[in-house]
Amino acid sequence: MSLITSIKAPILNELQLFEKTFADSLQSSNLLLSNVNEYIRQRNGKQLRPVLVLLCAKLCGEINQSTIDSAVALELLHTASLIHDDVVDDTFERRGQKSVNAQWSNKIAVLSGDYMFSNAAIYVIRTENLRIIKLFSTLGIQLSDGELLQLANTERSKMTEVDYFSVIRKKTALLFSACTEIGAMSVGTDENVQRYLRNYGEYLGICFQLKDDIFDYYENLNIGKPTGNDIRDGKITLPLIYALRNSSEKEKEQILYIINRKDFSEKNVQTILRFAHENGGIAYAEQQMEFYKEKAIAELNNFPDTEIKKSLLMSAEFAAERVF
Repeated sequence: MSLITSIKAPILNELQLFEKTFADSLQSSNLLLSNVNEYIRQRNGKQLRPVLVLLCAKLCGEINQSTIDSAVALELLHTASLIHDDVVDDTFERRGQKSVNAQWSNKIAVLSGDYMFSNAAIYVIRTENLRIIKLFSTLGIQLSDGELLQLANTERSKMTEVDYFSVIRKKTALLFSACTEIGAMSVGTDENVQRYLRNYGEYLGICFQLKDDIFDYYENLNIGKPTGNDIRDGKITLPLIYALRNSSEKEKEQILYIINRKDFSEKNVQTILRFAHENGGIAYAEQQMEFYKEKAIAELNNFPDTEIKKSLLMSAEFAAERVF
């Protein structure tokens, strides 16, 4: 049994209800939109974010319709943000298949993403929980802010580690923390419990993004995207930040020359990949990933041992150990 299958085991019935509701949310009388939505639904990944909503709700109480609607809203928001990201980044492949913008066009991708954002708002309003609605609305702002911050940072080569963690917190970790906190909110838990799960989700999200950024520095992995993509896009992530900080002036000048000229030929990309490996960037990023995984796990010490808690612990392991 795979790790993700084990994680989902205690909520299989609730996941079926989520999947039906999510499929319903993608129904449309517009034939073009219906085709796009069906294409997206068939390519859906492991659905870790809605799984976290359901697990955190069940850890604290009984999953209800508010939980399901929240999970659908968050998955719609996440999916919309991915569609828009692919347009912004000129990405033509996701999870080994064509992205929406590659399959159709940028215009259709942007409008389909807009539809999903609007649909997400409808589902979160169905919860009739003002605290959930407020958190969800704030999340949308933070996601956009994180993407814009990352774009701004591609225009300069002197990105710091502080800058990096600010970006990944906004563009990745806060979505995870919203999933875990909203799951708890949907079943009426107290603020202390919500805080523990919010922290768990944030640390888990940082761990997850660090793993993604480490993937970009390895060749020949079935990870659903080509390696070196971040470098080609001018994105300076933690492995490269650390390597630049801990290399000789001569090496650093060579790498910065490539980055500042945006000369990302295949040869230069390989030079940067090798530079990050040789100067400890990958090892440092892996160390940080383990650090945040352990911080996430520590937040779960506040809960009794149950099958649900075990799934949340496995989720932390999955974030750090997945191979794609």
